[in-house]
Amino acid sequence: MPVLTERKIMMFNKNLIEITEKILRDKDAISYDDACELAHLPEDETIDVLFCAHTIKKRYEKQGVILCSIINAKSGFCSEDCAFCAQSSHHTTEIKTYDLLDETQILENALQLKKEGATRYSMVTSGLRLTEKEIDAICRSAEAIVAKTNLTVCTSLGTLTASRAEKLKEGGVSVYHHNLETARSFFDQVCTTHDYDEDINTVKLAKASGLKACSGGILGLGETWEQRVEMAFTLKELDVDGIPINFLNPIPGTKMQDRPLLSPMEALKCIALFRFINPDKNILICGGREVTLRDYQSWLMLAGANGFMIGNYLTTQGRTIQSDLDMLKEYPSK
Repeated sequence: MPVLTERKIMMFNKNLIEITEKILRDKDAISYDDACELAHLPEDETIDVLFCAHTIKKRYEKQGVILCSIINAKSGFCSEDCAFCAQSSHHTTEIKTYDLLDETQILENALQLKKEGATRYSMVTSGLRLTEKEIDAICRSAEAIVAKTNLTVCTSLGTLTASRAEKLKEGGVSVYHHNLETARSFFDQVCTTHDYDEDINTVKLAKASGLKACSGGILGLGETWEQRVEMAFTLKELDVDGIPINFLNPIPGTKMQDRPLLSPMEALKCIALFRFINPDKNILICGGREVTLRDYQSWLMLAGANGFMIGNYLTTQGRTIQSDLDMLKEYPSK
């Protein structure tokens, strides 16, 4: 029996229903053309798209809500020229810059965020890659966090080698995060100091070592709907475990300081689109959600997300963790 009732079908675009039903039967059924068709549905059908994405999420959901948290463990001085990033040495911004935090600070921060409700904790560092000494310090921090909490420990440390991936896994890291940022066809508009394949290779190395791979990007950089679909399919092909979706929060002093924000409905439709293309993956909403979604933040779970980041981000502030926990209380569990 179809998951969507006849009464609901009469209210929806016929092709939207057909694509949804196809995905409910087979998680790999959607095509690039199908996804582009969904992306270009008129704005007055966005609510229908969200409903269908939520239906797909409930069909494939494997766990409860994921609450990610991070620490900006090393800030600034980055050699890369990512057009959105406040930590790039190519930009003049007013962020705090510092070397890798000591292990005690990182552990204390993890313990606090665990106490406040986090289920995952990630150590994030600026720069293309760390030194071996810094990797060893991160591993010691991971070991301490695993010993004292049940947090899933994640890291985001730039590009990897196979040996470093193995070392992180042995040290207690479970998930490696490395964003592609955008579609390959748009990447040269975002970053010119390293190649897209370096990012692809890091995701593959993480998976090959036995780490779970978490990779997504930032939406609202000027990419087209087709390029959003392209990135979502690249992540599908890489078979990543989690897809963090960020929305551009333009930072003064960066190349994208004057880019307009996405509208809340466009941002929600983006979340839904990634759910259609990656039905059984964790889709996590991260930086930029407060300024982009505004009063629609409570809709992100209904648009197909199954987790989000709590607390502060790398160089921008989030809202209070209690506000997010209160929001979750209103979200139906079934």
